[in-house]
Amino acid sequence: MQDHTYYLAEEKAREREPSPSKKRKREEVKRSRDRRRQKTRISIGVAFPKWKSLMRNKGFQSDAEVACFLLDSYERGHATSTPMKGKPFRVTAPAVASVGASSGTDRDKHLNVIAEATESQGLDQSLSMFEEDNVFSDPLNSVIDWVEGSPYFHQQDGGEKDDCSDEEYLPPICIRMGGALKTAPSIDRLPVIGIDETVHDQPAHEDPPDEPSPCDQAPVFPGPQHVLCEDDIIGARASIVYEDCLRQLATFLILPVNKCTGLLIETGGVCDCVSPFEINITSKGTATSVEWVCPNGHSVWRWNSQPVMKFGMQAGDFLLSTNILLSGSNYAKVALLFKFMNMGMVNKNTFFSIQDTFCVDTVKDFWEERRSEALSRLQGKDVVVLADGRNDSPGHCAQYCSYTTMENDTKEIIHVVTIDKRHTSWNSAVMEKEGFIETVDKLTSEIKLAEICTDAHAQIGALMNPDEGRYKALGIHHSLDMWHGAKNLAKKIAAAAKIRGQSILLIWLKDIVNHFWWCCKTAHTSEQFLALWVGILHHVCDIHTWTMGRCQHGHLEETRGKEWIQRDSKCHQALVDIVLNKRWLKDVHKYLRFRSTADLEVFQNHILMYASKCYAFSPPVYEARVLLAALDYNFHRNRPTMKTAEVSEGCTRKTAEDTAYTP
Repeated sequence: MQDHTYYLAEEKAREREPSPSKKRKREEVKRSRDRRRQKTRISIGVAFPKWKSLMRNKGFQSDAEVACFLLDSYERGHATSTPMKGKPFRVTAPAVASVGASSGTDRDKHLNVIAEATESQGLDQSLSMFEEDNVFSDPLNSVIDWVEGSPYFHQQDGGEKDDCSDEEYLPPICIRMGGALKTAPSIDRLPVIGIDETVHDQPAHEDPPDEPSPCDQAPVFPGPQHVLCEDDIIGARASIVYEDCLRQLATFLILPVNKCTGLLIETGGVCDCVSPFEINITSKGTATSVEWVCPNGHSVWRWNSQPVMKFGMQAGDFLLSTNILLSGSNYAKVALLFKFMNMGMVNKNTFFSIQDTFCVDTVKDFWEERRSEALSRLQGKDVVVLADGRNDSPGHCAQYCSYTTMENDTKEIIHVVTIDKRHTSWNSAVMEKEGFIETVDKLTSEIKLAEICTDAHAQIGALMNPDEGRYKALGIHHSLDMWHGAKNLAKKIAAAAKIRGQSILLIWLKDIVNHFWWCCKTAHTSEQFLALWVGILHHVCDIHTWTMGRCQHGHLEETRGKEWIQRDSKCHQALVDIVLNKRWLKDVHKYLRFRSTADLEVFQNHILMYASKCYAFSPPVYEARVLLAALDYNFHRNRPTMKTAEVSEGCTRKTAEDTAYTP
C-alpha cells in the first residue's frame, strides 16, 4: 500500500512539472519581454554624476523620484513664465501613484526613468533644453506609458499578457518624450547610445551604477572543507592548537553579519538578534568546532578545524588511525600520549574500524604488487633463498609464526607467510614447519628455486632429506646457516667445559669455532672438510704434523699464552667426541656452500618495530604489520652505511671470517 501511494504521488509530481515545450515557450516570452524593455532605456551620459549628486542632496531613494522632482520643477517654472500651448500636461492616477511611490524597493525595481542629454553638456545644460522652443522636448508632447510586456500593455496595443499572478505586483512605466507627436521628430542631434551606457535604478548611497552593494547581498559563510580525493589530505600540514588561543582568535573575528537570520519558532519571523554572539568551542575526536550562537539559540555559523570526508568522517581522525598502523605504533600508547597532552583522541572503535576497513587489505594489495615486481626480476635464474621463521612471542606459547624468505644476492624479501596456531590444531611447535611447506610450494610454482638456506631445524631437515623427504624430487639443495652451526658447536664445547677437569676447553673454544668456520669456507667436499677438521684434535695437543696430514698455519710464537691439552686425557676425549660426532658429520655437507642468514635475522629484528612481542594483534592486523616491515626493509635495503664526521664507517658487522684463527 505504501509503495502504491508513493508511485501515485510521484506521478502527480510529474504531471505538475511543466513540459519542455512549455518551459521553452516561457523562456522565449521572457527573452522577448526583456528585449522590448531594453529598447526603452536611454543613458544621460556625462550628466550622470550631477544626477546622483542631486539624488543624495534631496534624499531620494530612486531615479524615479529624481525624474518626478525635475519634471514638477520644470512644470511649475514653465507655468509661471510661459503660457501653455495646447493641452496641459496630465498624468493618469495609476501612473502618478507609481511614479510617486518611493517607499518600496520592489516598486523601484520596475520603474525606468528615461532622460535625454548630450555627451558634452552637464545636467544644467541638458535640462535647459526643456525651455527651448523644441517640439520634441516639450512636455506637452510627452506621455507616461506602460512598458511593453506589462500586464496593462495589452489594453493599448494588444501585447502579450505576463503570467505574473502577484497581487502586489506594480507594472513598470516609462516617460516617453515626444510620444504624443503625430509625426516622428528629427533625432539627428541625439547621440548614439550603446547598450553599455544604459542606466538602471540603483540605491542612492552607491556610486557604481552597475554593481550591487555588498551590504545588499546576503553574506555567504564558507562551508566545511570536503575531502574529494587523496591529494586533498596527503601532505597537508597540521598543528596543535590550544583552546584558549582559538577562543581568542574567534572573539577577535568580526562576522560579516550583524544580525541573526534564524527563524523564531513561536512567530515564524526573523530572529534579528544583534552581535556580539556567544562562542561555543567543542571537541570531537581530534577536531575542534567553533560555533557562534545568538541569544535565542540559533547557530549563526559553525567552523570545524578539520576537513570532512565522506559520511562525515574527519580527516584528522582518519589520518591518525591509518598512520598509527603505518608507523608501527600502538593505539594504547598513542592514546596515553594524547591523554597526557590533554588532547582529543580518535575513538577506539573508530580506530579499529578504519584500520580493518581501509588499511589491512590495502597493505596486502600493495605488498603483492611489489612482490610481483621482485619475482619478475628473478625469472630465468637459479634462485638461492634464505628462509627462517619468527614467532610473535617468546617460548612455545606463540600465537603466530611469520616465515620469511629472502633472495640471497639482492637481500630482498620475496615472500612472507603468517601461520596461525589455530591452523595447526593449537600446536605451536609445528608452525615453522607449516610455514616452510607453504613457502616452498608457493615459490616453486613462481620461480626456479635452486637452493634454500635455513637453520638446523629438525622438521625442515626431514622435509628436505634427499632420500625420503617431501621435496626430494625437486632437486633443491638444502644448506644450513653457518652462524647457527658455529653457535651450536660453541654450545656443545661450553657444556663440556663445565664438567670438572675440562675447563681448559673454554680457553680453546674460540679457536675451535674459528677453525670450523675456516674449514667450511675452504673445503668443497665432505672428504676435504673432514681432512681439515680433524686437524684441530692434533693442534690442541701441540702436534702440528701427523700421519694423514699437517696444520696449514705458519710458524707459531712460543708465547701464545695458551695451555696445551694432554693427548688422550679426559678433556681431550671430550673434544674428540664433539668433533667426530656422527650426527654432526652427517650434515656437514650442508655447510660447505658457506651460506648465512644474518641479513634475515636483521629483518626479523626490524619486525619488532611494527609487531612487538609485548602486544597481541588480530590475525589480519598482525599479518599487515609484518608485511609493512617487509616493505620498509626492501625500500631501505640499499641505503649506504652510516659514516662519522671523519668519513669512516660508523658501524660495521665483524664476522667470524674476519677474526678466524686458522691452526
